[in-house]
Amino acid sequence: MDISISRALYRNFLGQSPDWYKLTLIIFLIVNPLIFYFVSPFLAGWVLVAEFIFTLAMALTCYPLLPGGLLAVEAVFIGMTSAEHIRAELASNLEVLLLLMFMVAGIFFMKQLLLFIFTKLLLGIRSKALLSLSFCLAAAFLSAFLDALTVVAVVISVALGFYGIYHKVVSNPDDPADEDILDDSHIRRNNKEILEQFRAFLRSLMMHAGVGTALGGVMTMVGEPQNLIIAKASGWHFGEFFLRMMPVTVPVFICGLITCVLLERTKAFGYGATLPNRVRVILRRYDQRSSAKRTRQDNLKLAVQGVIAVWLIIALAMHLAEAGLIGLTIIIFATSLCGVTDEHTIGKAFTEALPFTALLAVFFSIVAVIVDQQLFSPLIHFVLNAAPHAQLSLFYLCNGLLSSISDNVFVGTIYINEARHALEQGTITLGQYEMLAVATNTGTNLPSVATPNGQAAFLFLLTSALAPLIRLSYGRMVWMALPYTIVLTLVGLFCVEVTLMPATEWMDKLGWLINHPIDGITK
Repeated sequence: MDISISRALYRNFLGQSPDWYKLTLIIFLIVNPLIFYFVSPFLAGWVLVAEFIFTLAMALTCYPLLPGGLLAVEAVFIGMTSAEHIRAELASNLEVLLLLMFMVAGIFFMKQLLLFIFTKLLLGIRSKALLSLSFCLAAAFLSAFLDALTVVAVVISVALGFYGIYHKVVSNPDDPADEDILDDSHIRRNNKEILEQFRAFLRSLMMHAGVGTALGGVMTMVGEPQNLIIAKASGWHFGEFFLRMMPVTVPVFICGLITCVLLERTKAFGYGATLPNRVRVILRRYDQRSSAKRTRQDNLKLAVQGVIAVWLIIALAMHLAEAGLIGLTIIIFATSLCGVTDEHTIGKAFTEALPFTALLAVFFSIVAVIVDQQLFSPLIHFVLNAAPHAQLSLFYLCNGLLSSISDNVFVGTIYINEARHALEQGTITLGQYEMLAVATNTGTNLPSVATPNGQAAFLFLLTSALAPLIRLSYGRMVWMALPYTIVLTLVGLFCVEVTLMPATEWMDKLGWLINHPIDGITK
């Protein structure tokens, strides 16, 4: 029997999402204009931010692009922001969007090399603590020179490869056409228990790698987009930026690695799951079969991908072009030199990147609302009006708090511009400004690991194809990040309070000696 038009429309609304979720979003859409017009635009802005965070938290229920997009469109219609402002936000963040579109797609064509390397690593290191430390260290090192999203895309690609190998063997190995890794219906009960352990194992590795991107990304001016903005505003080059951040970043880095090992040893907060022996055997057999089947042409492909990987690191480290454009060269080189010529195969590479690119565009729409409604203004003015001795801690903590619910690039830009304006007005000294710049950079990078909102790498992981496979939800990600959040935030705060001022004085003296070597020797 045919259903009514209204019922059909309701069923189509957000597809297979549960009724309570659909009803919640409808309430959001009704309440927002009422609060905006009849209560307070400022309050309506904060309500919209909370609603958007809710859609991110429910990412496994419904991809956030749909409900978040509806909220963003409504915000424009009712006047919370404008289409022109959103276009300006997108234009100012074009580098990030290009990075997602092309770099993530480029990594797709290097899967063979990545799977080969990480399979050797996974099978060669039996200690879970040592393996986790290796993933964290590798992610930190790469993120100091590459963008964190690129590093996470690499790790996601590898984890998807591992998961697909095991799932294929235990589900339907006789049917080459059956590649649905979301379907667990053909897996026997004993294999499902092993699969759950394997999922927990991959979850912990992904979280360690994600935190590693924050530990490494905070150290250099190229590690995160806001780092570059802060470095340019302060007139710091690559080496000076690294040295300025060292009093905070090095102790935090060491404590972060110690936390990684302790979490695996104690098996707390969802960590500690080991690689099941059954999975290890399957991966080893896969590696042996792959090696036996590998032809000279296949070996040449691996060699070419290795050369491309070297080009990627050199090009990004030396900033030969914007990261997104370098990603485009990866696509061109990897396809043309590895025999990929059909449009269908190339199109698969963008399957992972474009949905998140669209979601990020929606995210920047929410940022436009934050700017237009001046949601952060009270907190910014409070911090800048505080006593000089309290400003460092407040800058650090406020940047961390706001970055956890907003965009750390936006927050970092706002605070460094305000600090620069205060310096130009004579409100603060140059030394105070330099310490505030360090507090701003570390604040936007370290406490923001608390939520996927604060770290684009975490948000990318949450909305990736891997997240539902390994059962990594928003809440679970926040819970697993909690020990890291506590350690990184407190150690960073201690260093900002205790070590930053004497270290800055030492840096100033070192800089003077470098510029006046003869005078330094005579004195």
